[in-house]
Amino acid sequence: MRIASLLPSATEIVYALGLQDQLVGVTFECDYPPDPRQGRAVLVGGLETHGLSSAEIDALVKGKAAAGENLYELDQAAFRAADPDLVLTQDLCRVCALPSAEVDDALARLGCQATLVTLDPHRLEDILDGVLAVGAAAGADEQAAAVVAGLRARLATVATSVAHRRRPATFVLEWPDPPFLAGHWVPDLVTAAGGDPVLARAGQRSVETTFEAVAAARPEVVVVASCGFDLEGSAAHAVAVLDRLPADAAVWAVDANAVMVRPGPRVVDGVQVLADLLHGGSPDATLARLVRPATVRPG
Repeated sequence: MRIASLLPSATEIVYALGLQDQLVGVTFECDYPPDPRQGRAVLVGGLETHGLSSAEIDALVKGKAAAGENLYELDQAAFRAADPDLVLTQDLCRVCALPSAEVDDALARLGCQATLVTLDPHRLEDILDGVLAVGAAAGADEQAAAVVAGLRARLATVATSVAHRRRPATFVLEWPDPPFLAGHWVPDLVTAAGGDPVLARAGQRSVETTFEAVAAARPEVVVVASCGFDLEGSAAHAVAVLDRLPADAAVWAVDANAVMVRPGPRVVDGVQVLADLLHGGSPDATLARLVRPATVRPG
């Protein structure tokens, strides 16, 4: 089977299932593991945001959306040449990847008969179901079942380790300027790690908020996980808004792309990272960094 992945998390799932030799095309954002773009067609390109501030990126995205312009473009010539049998895409977020409706239109224009699988997880459980869905479509049901069983076992281990610990109030900042709270599966990650997610609701969209609302929620821990950014990017964003975050809260930066915002197998790594930083462990230094320690709250 020839597989085209049109979002990074799907590419990670393909690798987790051991199907990388069947992967014929990826996106310009697919960078794990370690660089799936090497030797494969890059089927989807997107906005150039290098060097822009978070506010400038937000304005660019909103301007494109208001004008009805695409944030991502499918390379139809490369797609035709790749000739996939199975295409993995999404409809969850126009800012994160090419929507499946546009892929469906392209398939029709190209006369491609590929099977289209749309991955639209809203909760942590949906991410695990997505692994099973890709396995089923690719004829790799047994591999998918084994991967999911392993992920569940790791989640169960974390659950046991935090079962009797106090749950710190935790706010996850998905974008710094303007501030966005992290939604969808991210509150589930916090809960699974033994935290109490504030402001966000599991399964709901990430939405714009205010720093005043964040302060009013009185989080003990703020996790900056900037969508589309690695640890260095999230850390820079955390420093940029540090004086606007609750002064007594611990502030951490995490590699959002690796363990938080891409709905693939590595979100379970994110649960472990969160559990470590919430409960006095030692988070993987390549994935998380303490930007500011907590101070003692009065009373």
